[in-house]
Amino acid sequence: MPEPQPPKNRWFMMALLTAIATFVAALPSSCMPPLFKEIGDDLGLDLVQIGSIWGIASLSGIFVFIIAGVLSDRLNLKLVIGISCVLVGITGALRGLSGTFFALAVTVFINGIIRLVVPVSVTKTVGMLFKGRNLGLAQGIGAMGMGFGLMLGPLISATLISPWLGGWRNVMYFYGGLSVFIGIVWLIFGHTPARTETPEDTAEKAPVKEIFLNLIHNKAVWLLGAMLFFRTASLMGVTGYVPTYLKNLGWTVGSADSALTVFYAGSTLFVVFFASISDKLGSRKAILFTGIVTSFIAISFIPFASGAAVIILMIFSGLFMDGFMAIFTTMLLETEGVGHKYSGTAIGVVFTIAQLGSVISPPIGNGLAAYGHQWPFLLWAALGAVALIPFFFTKETARHLKALKVR
Repeated sequence: MPEPQPPKNRWFMMALLTAIATFVAALPSSCMPPLFKEIGDDLGLDLVQIGSIWGIASLSGIFVFIIAGVLSDRLNLKLVIGISCVLVGITGALRGLSGTFFALAVTVFINGIIRLVVPVSVTKTVGMLFKGRNLGLAQGIGAMGMGFGLMLGPLISATLISPWLGGWRNVMYFYGGLSVFIGIVWLIFGHTPARTETPEDTAEKAPVKEIFLNLIHNKAVWLLGAMLFFRTASLMGVTGYVPTYLKNLGWTVGSADSALTVFYAGSTLFVVFFASISDKLGSRKAILFTGIVTSFIAISFIPFASGAAVIILMIFSGLFMDGFMAIFTTMLLETEGVGHKYSGTAIGVVFTIAQLGSVISPPIGNGLAAYGHQWPFLLWAALGAVALIPFFFTKETARHLKALKVR
């Protein structure tokens, strides 16, 4: 049976999915680092505890990404996305009720369990809406939404929203309400493509164990997972630490948070460009390699810089972040043995591997600050560089694009 044509309103759906990526998947998370100084003063947290909270936000992904992938492969995606958005709002607001380190850790963990369902289901939906030559561009637009949310959090949370609403707790309530609103809008107007019945897609109905074992035995999946593990460990450590690090050096709240804002801003501005370039070049790996090397160099020099140089290095540290993720995800969907039929579960498996790095990296790096402010950055730079090892063993996946251009 031929594959049905994509829905005519897919660009409107892309706009809604991008809004979900911004205000549900990214903003409730990126608001935390700029508020850590205020939260730490309120709850009496030290640097290691703050790093642990940032790591716990990722810990939940270890438990939920694979489940989210299976749900996205088998259930109604409209309902999965909509209900997840509403629950992200409710659990995100609960963080504002925390009075101790333990209470904050628990509420952040619960919120992360729900929130991390969203990027998996959104990525799956985008992959169903856009196939072939537009896939890289579409994933780039979705990543741009994530990047905008990651940028918006440090830009407004501590300097604008918290003073306006009267403290970090009310910021949690505000963003929680926003996520609920976005979820309701999606449930009313959202639409996802019907699942097809082609021989390829009937694999979605295969037993979960069979699908999972096929992916586990796929060498390419493990290589991609290892690459993202080290990449994520590096960037999560930096983004969780920089605002507090700069404030402790005497930077004002606005200046310290601006360093994280420009980190995400450069990434957001260039994500679609990098994604489209990878389509035109017929190469995913060229952009991934450039991103890994650029981040390694920039992060290595941050602790030895001051003033405007720190801002410039932060821009280059994050310049490829969203573009890297968009191209990486596209590469995963193009990997032999994955494709559309296993996409949700494959995303879940690879993101789970990556989350291990996000959990381990922040508290270890923050703890090294006791031996010198340069050591956390040198650790995170080194972790990012190690991503080159699995990268070199990973096969290029975009060569089919040249055939599409000929047609």
